[in-house]
Amino acid sequence: MRDLTELMREYRKTHQNATNRRIHMICVPFIVASTIGLGWLAGPALFGLGGEVGRWLNAGTVGAALTLIFYARLGIRPLIAMVCFFAVAIAAVWAVDVSPAPLWAVAAGIWVAAWAAQIVGHEIEGAKPSFTDDMVFFLIGPLFILEELGLRLRGPRVESATARV
Repeated sequence: MRDLTELMREYRKTHQNATNRRIHMICVPFIVASTIGLGWLAGPALFGLGGEVGRWLNAGTVGAALTLIFYARLGIRPLIAMVCFFAVAIAAVWAVDVSPAPLWAVAAGIWVAAWAAQIVGHEIEGAKPSFTDDMVFFLIGPLFILEELGLRLRGPRVESATARV
């Protein structure tokens, strides 16, 4: 498996343009939250559960939890960062779910609008999205955003003893 440094290097190749990066900074969190929101709606049907258990045990939360395995393989920092990222996204979905607004309409509308903006961003960039070559980049986008915000996801570089000689 490629390490985080290699994955981020590949992802950055198609995210050089400042406007495209700004679009991603806004849209990636909305895409993640709205995807969880759409999966949230599949709870009772998918698991046959109702009430509070059905509200929290759904395709959105289970899917987010399962992707944490991927982030754990990249390291403790990406894992902790994505636990926090998902917690905020799930809190936002829950807030919409308990509001009078229909979650399906809010999540679907945001999902479509955010992806449309991403397409515009890549048109401006003049490069196709990274995930068209490798779907793992769907999972790298949130880490890219966190690094752009200044979160240090990779530890300090450790030089080997022979490199210092």
